Amino acid sequence: MARYYAVFATDRPDMREVRERVRPVHRSYLRKAVQHGVFVRLGGPTLVPQCDAMNGTLLVVEAEHIEDVMRFIRDDPYMQAGLFERVEVRPWDWSLGNPEQRA
Repeated sequence: MARYYAVFATDRPDMREVRERVRPVHRSYLRKAVQHGVFVRLGGPTLVPQCDAMNGTLLVVEAEHIEDVMRFIRDDPYMQAGLFERVEVRPWDWSLGNPEQRA
């Protein structure tokens, strides 16, 4: 049974150029997630407090197993480029606002 996972990734310091250079490939990769058995349901960059620069990534994905998500993240172009300092994947129950549960 598929479930949701929240992915929290934090950039290494001083990686703005890497993020900007790799971003088009990363975004394309996320749009082809179905090929990996992972479906990106929502996502986007996190921002510094001043909201003038990106400093990480937040994704909500749907997959059968956490191992599928871990493999998907490992193969992400951002991860391959060494952008992230830390990545955390947590099983997540999408209740409030879940479009599949709206009546």
